[in-house]
Amino acid sequence: MMVPSLKLPDLIQEIRGAKTQAQEREVIQKECAYIRASFRDGDPLQRHRQLAKLLYVHMLGYPAHFGQMECLKLIASPRFTDKRVGYLGAMLLLDERHDAHLLITNSIKNDLSQGSQPVRGLALCTLSTMGSAEMCRNLATEVERLLLQESSSYVLKKAILTAVHMIRKDPELASIFLPPCSKLLHECHHGKAPHSLLQVWLWTDIVKNKPGAPAHRTRVVPQLVQILRTLVTTGCSTEHSISGVSDPFLQVKILHLLRILGRNHEESSETMNDLLAQVATNTDTSRNAGNAVLFETVLTIMDIHSAAGLRVLAVNILGRFLLNNDKNIRYVALTSLLRLVQSDHSAVQRHRPTVVECLQDTDASLSRRALELSLTLVNSSNVRTMTQELQTFLETCPIDLRADCASGILLAAERFAPTKRWHIDTILHVLTTAGAHVQDDAVANLTQLIGGAQELHAYSVRRLYTALAKDISQQPFVQVAAWCIGEYGDLLLEGSCEETEPPQVEEEEVLALLEKVLQSHMSLPATRGYAITALMKLSTRFQDNNRIRQVVSIYGSCVDVELQQRAVEYSTLFRKYDHMRAAILEKMPLVERGGPQVDEEAKESKEVPQLLEATVPDTAEPQATKLLDLLDLLDGMSRDSQHPVSLDSTPGNALVHPLDLPCATPPPASIPNLKVFEREGVQLNLSFTRPPGAPALLLVTVTTTNSSGGDVTHFICQAAVPKSFQLQLQAPSGDTVPAQGDLPITQIFRILNPNKAPLRLKLRLTYNHFGQEVQEIFEVNNLPVETWQ
Repeated sequence: MMVPSLKLPDLIQEIRGAKTQAQEREVIQKECAYIRASFRDGDPLQRHRQLAKLLYVHMLGYPAHFGQMECLKLIASPRFTDKRVGYLGAMLLLDERHDAHLLITNSIKNDLSQGSQPVRGLALCTLSTMGSAEMCRNLATEVERLLLQESSSYVLKKAILTAVHMIRKDPELASIFLPPCSKLLHECHHGKAPHSLLQVWLWTDIVKNKPGAPAHRTRVVPQLVQILRTLVTTGCSTEHSISGVSDPFLQVKILHLLRILGRNHEESSETMNDLLAQVATNTDTSRNAGNAVLFETVLTIMDIHSAAGLRVLAVNILGRFLLNNDKNIRYVALTSLLRLVQSDHSAVQRHRPTVVECLQDTDASLSRRALELSLTLVNSSNVRTMTQELQTFLETCPIDLRADCASGILLAAERFAPTKRWHIDTILHVLTTAGAHVQDDAVANLTQLIGGAQELHAYSVRRLYTALAKDISQQPFVQVAAWCIGEYGDLLLEGSCEETEPPQVEEEEVLALLEKVLQSHMSLPATRGYAITALMKLSTRFQDNNRIRQVVSIYGSCVDVELQQRAVEYSTLFRKYDHMRAAILEKMPLVERGGPQVDEEAKESKEVPQLLEATVPDTAEPQATKLLDLLDLLDGMSRDSQHPVSLDSTPGNALVHPLDLPCATPPPASIPNLKVFEREGVQLNLSFTRPPGAPALLLVTVTTTNSSGGDVTHFICQAAVPKSFQLQLQAPSGDTVPAQGDLPITQIFRILNPNKAPLRLKLRLTYNHFGQEVQEIFEVNNLPVETWQ
């Protein structure tokens, strides 16, 4: 005999009493079998009871899809007990992914038009929960009718929520609900329309999803202003009052809607200006509800066309928020001030001391927001004090904030530095405090800054040497110090500095310090490269060359390939090219930070006559040594053939080599341009010119453009020529070609062809494009005849 099916309370009790998951599954499988059998028998009196048990099983995570059709049958039933369970089942078991949900459209329509108040509420709840866009379009007129004619507050609230759901599903339905929304807004005051919050919510969704809808804007804004003014001045019933604030939820919703309506609309903004000032001054700030209303008021003032005095009032409110003990309120204030600082910078500046105090907050999110705001408040008038505060914070800030703080200080110093000396001191302080957290370009920026400040060379090298003697752990700082000592080490020995009594430094101390950097386990390979190059530079500034040669030779067998290569090259320079070492290792030329390339070209163009008339042999040597690094890509050609013809250092042969002529922009020539490469939008064009007075020298300008939709990164162009030619590759203008034909990359090849032989090039291109690495090697044999004749 079959055991009868369990009732819902008994089923719940038995499932909860299962000691293992296997027992629970056994109970549920057995009961699901009874439920299926009952559905097949078609007993209408038991259907809603069986479906209720199935819904509980569904809530536990077990499959219950076989009850979907039973939901439709129960919804179509005239009995309220069946409809109640049927609509609940539809909300749980049906959604837009199942076509079965469309089958209840007619049942919902009938219930909305003819059903009782509870039945209409069930239909509206179901429609607002799982109604698809198609269902919403079919039933929108029924919901509109309820909004216009329904007198029951219970049903009207549900109808408003359903209308919100419909507009979100299909924004085109917003125009249907405009007439009922206008009618409901007239009743939007307590006592006559307790659903006023939902009405404002509905209006907000209409305006958001249909921006052109406020043709009613001129009527809506004054009504909303009047409702909010009533709430602020006369208050409301204690039922809707929270901590003495009249219905803060409704106030926040109205302010949010006013912000949307007043955005980019000056007339509406003027209508609400007085009200916003009244709300901002009369709202109690001792309770969190009042703070919520005030914050929404500030957001509204920020977004609309508000008066200048009103915006200052909003900033002052946020300033008071910064003094609040609640961390959430302080965080909100910092975030809002960060948005306001661009448009109302002077008003936000008044609260700078409070913002700086927030840097020391123990809450990580607060200190991060305070740091971002503090960096935006830095300007030319307060850069010294703000930088000092930020440097103090940098010394004690959490590790995860040091990178942002260091980068912010460096950027502020770059933009607002009052003097070069102050700029250098600021960067040095950052490097010594948080050198491991600065960006990669900090080293290059500081070296360029020091190199361009000739009057501060002695001061900088002494500061760097003194700090390096104390600490060699901050690698970017050590790199800058090594570079500066290598360039201006002779100034250390002279003692020429602005200090009254500069400490005396001996050659041995400087060399020992650089050796310490080379031998330290904390030194990165790049840092060791800076140190060994500094030692090499000092070989032309100090007397003790033997010690330097010994140190350099030791690293000729270093496991680090880069360092080994440098050591071998430097040793070769000592051994074979000692007569050229002084010229090669001379001090770097001064480079202006504004435009190094332009200034260098202008300087070189002025030096052309002097170079052509030079009679001193040393002037040619630094340029000639650039020919020692030639790349031979042509198969079968010996590397030795690429070396340049050595230049005699006697006065009789001291004329400048044609390859050493400066690369100032030559006048236009008649040699036609040539396109040699094109792939996926990346194009390579060659243009040719000959400098005046050097018929054997050809300047080839390689221009790389990118018309595709993705940037080309890590672009490298290498070239080789036959052994009868001499080739020199100059540094390209960059290694990234922006997308959509933006700034191209240019590079100059200087080719010497003394024998007037036919010219051919072999090019190798490597770059990354659309996330893939590309390498192309090809030969250019169709060069114009004018390039070699």
